Amino acid sequence: MPGERLRIAHYLPRIRMEEGGVVRAVLDMTDALADLGERVALLTFDASDVPSEWATAERAPEVRVIEAPRAAGERFTRAQLEATSRELASADVVHLHAPWTLSNRQLASACRRRGTPYVLSVHGMLDDWSMAQRGLKKRLYLALGGRAMLERAAAVHCTAAFEEKQASKWFPRGRAVTIPLVFDVTPFAGEIDAAKAPGPPRGERPRLLFLSRLHEKKGLERLLEAAKLLGDRGIAADVLIAGSGEPAYVARLERLARELGIAERTHFLGLVTGEAKAALYASADVFVLPTSQENFGFVCPEALACGTPVVTTRGVDIWPELEESGGALIVENAPEPIARAVGDLLGDADRLREMGERGRAWTHERFAGDRVAREYSALYREIAGRGTA
Repeated sequence: MPGERLRIAHYLPRIRMEEGGVVRAVLDMTDALADLGERVALLTFDASDVPSEWATAERAPEVRVIEAPRAAGERFTRAQLEATSRELASADVVHLHAPWTLSNRQLASACRRRGTPYVLSVHGMLDDWSMAQRGLKKRLYLALGGRAMLERAAAVHCTAAFEEKQASKWFPRGRAVTIPLVFDVTPFAGEIDAAKAPGPPRGERPRLLFLSRLHEKKGLERLLEAAKLLGDRGIAADVLIAGSGEPAYVARLERLARELGIAERTHFLGLVTGEAKAALYASADVFVLPTSQENFGFVCPEALACGTPVVTTRGVDIWPELEESGGALIVENAPEPIARAVGDLLGDADRLREMGERGRAWTHERFAGDRVAREYSALYREIAGRGTA
């Protein structure tokens, strides 16, 4: 009946923030749906980073900790699959995350047997760049059942039109839908005290910020090389690098900064969260993400929400939306175009300020309140045949 609360079950193997954006996406999505009044259950076998406040919140997802899969490839044994399927039996809709998770294929099959519709979010894992990494293995996986899981889903969820364009060719008989991820703008609303930002105190040098997981695909080498080019042109910017990564990779970046002669103004800050993160965004002149592949790329809307212009690449699936916001420049993924775009912005204070204002206004309008969460609720209700809330 219209207006009746839905029972929605999400499954994600591990809730560990160190595993990246998918974990955050699922936590934010389930929390927002519960806040709408839907009955949301989150199934996981590792609840390490489930928000502690959920335990006392009036409206919060119900966390159900299940037994970790014991079969090879993190698959459920038959007994485990039966037990987990019983946990999902009361759901109107099941939402699975990531196409390469073998236990998702098992649960998708169980849903089909029970007649329960399921949604599968692909989280950028069918993007062209992603499919080129270990491509033969992924194509084999799709041929041996992965494509069937996608095509039999009630909906394959993408977060941007550009992602849907890339992903949909891998499930030609399936149904793709595009809804952005839930993004809570609350931590970035109001006045942000940039003086609380970690790192060196703000001086005369402009500040370029990178904030994300430190990984080869993020393009940090290109950022450092662009900073070197800027320095050669008389723009000696501080480069702030916030995030964690494998120690060997971080050491490689530190070595590159020394070789380029910019170590003195390159600052590795480690993982930055909470108020310090908002302050760090606000303290930067330009946020730079020279990535090869990013799905929603939370860090770009976060920077815009703080009024900081963004320079990034078409590797971010929401690049058309970022460009339309007026707060971002989309450039070729190479040191020279990055340096040129950043240099142009730093040389035009009026343009820098205008882009910051436009990007902030766009972000706070697009993601205000429960607008995006209601798009998910409407999808679930359509799939379950339950009308509108």
